[in-house]
Amino acid sequence: MTDSWATFGADLHIEPHGGGLRSGLMEALREAVRTGRLTPGTRLPSSRTLAADLGVARNTVADAYAELVAEGWLTARQGSGTRVAPRSVPRRADPAAPPSPAVRSGPVHNLKPGSPDLAAFPRAEWLKASRRALTAAPNEAFGYGDPRGRVELRAVLAEYLARARGVYAAPERIVICAGFVHGLMLLAKVLRARRVRETAVESYGLDAHRNLLREAGLRTPCLPLDGLGSRTGELAGMRGVGAVLMTPAHQFPTGVPLHPDRRAAAVDWARSTAGLILEDDYDGEFRYDRQPVGALQGLDPERVVYLGTASKSLAPGLRLAWMVLPRELVTEVGRAKGEFDWTPGAPDQLTLAEFIASGAYDRHVRSMRLRYRRRRDQLVAALAERAPDIRVGGIAAGLHAVLELPEGTERAVIQAAAWQGLALEGLARFRHRDAPPGRDALVIGYGSPPDSAWAGALDALCRVLP
Repeated sequence: MTDSWATFGADLHIEPHGGGLRSGLMEALREAVRTGRLTPGTRLPSSRTLAADLGVARNTVADAYAELVAEGWLTARQGSGTRVAPRSVPRRADPAAPPSPAVRSGPVHNLKPGSPDLAAFPRAEWLKASRRALTAAPNEAFGYGDPRGRVELRAVLAEYLARARGVYAAPERIVICAGFVHGLMLLAKVLRARRVRETAVESYGLDAHRNLLREAGLRTPCLPLDGLGSRTGELAGMRGVGAVLMTPAHQFPTGVPLHPDRRAAAVDWARSTAGLILEDDYDGEFRYDRQPVGALQGLDPERVVYLGTASKSLAPGLRLAWMVLPRELVTEVGRAKGEFDWTPGAPDQLTLAEFIASGAYDRHVRSMRLRYRRRRDQLVAALAERAPDIRVGGIAAGLHAVLELPEGTERAVIQAAAWQGLALEGLARFRHRDAPPGRDALVIGYGSPPDSAWAGALDALCRVLP
């Protein structure tokens, strides 16, 4: 067979220049090493391979390599090939550049909400599921595929969500997304195409979600919130609103579940106005005082878009989330997503499908539920002993708690914590810009630290509380 550059090993982009092939090749290699494009230890192609790539005689490359070895630019050892020699090149100071400021290290402890214990990711079980899934995967699974996601995952999710969250789902009404934000982006495009101009949001929530909706051209009036959850009865008076984004099972960040009467009021509003409820079920599996509150979507699957994610139950780095759509939205979301929008990789989708179908997902959730409940109980006990004046709320579910502070102390506590290497978030951080000032409080993410750091993080928290 005719030799071709495509049939050999390592590639090297090099352009000989100057007089003569050998000297031009040598100067090009020196320049590549001098500028750092070829770093110390980099293995170069064999003389035969590079000669074929450049269309020159093999002896020309071999002679160039030998000369550069003699000069100290390269090294050559039997069985190890030709490599760039180790060199110590002093960095040139840029006289125009200001001196680099000292880099501050990150916090020692992190109690910000929004993340699970990443150290608890079930690596061994995930690897087993991945092996089984890839072994059984059809060849077409590695093609471009259905923009809605792999049918294996959509079918398994339909069964799981019906069983565990009370969601009415069918595989053809599920769309797999690269995270919750991706799903919200698609829904924002659909709402704009429907000429919706306002999407109500809860008066406390993530500003990233509010900003995303605003960037899509939607106004985001805030829905007031109290001890029974969002005051959904007020939706009827918000005339321009065509949709509402809510966290009904465990309001983020206050931790309040939406009262049954208010759940019904939200659905009544959606039915009477042809509005849509966007249900963010971000941590619905983690409830400790009784069975998890069922999804709001179960009350009316044609008026509620259910959004779920593996970010809290497994890990946000998986970038796996899903939407269960009303029938009338399936085509519109598909159109918004298009053929080339983000979709998580098929191997990860197939692995999650196998992970759920095998029962490993249920086992993991139950295990983490016990772990997080134990941490919650330790938090409550420590506060009762060392900060008895601090009231704790939002602890019936989820991975965070709300600690009530004396009026006017929230910012000072956060600053004191930062000085001690403890990262905290205050409740004010999540308030809608149009919502009135609320109480002083901390939102403590007790799910974030690994087990080895939990005791230290808890101790640091108690030291900074007033």
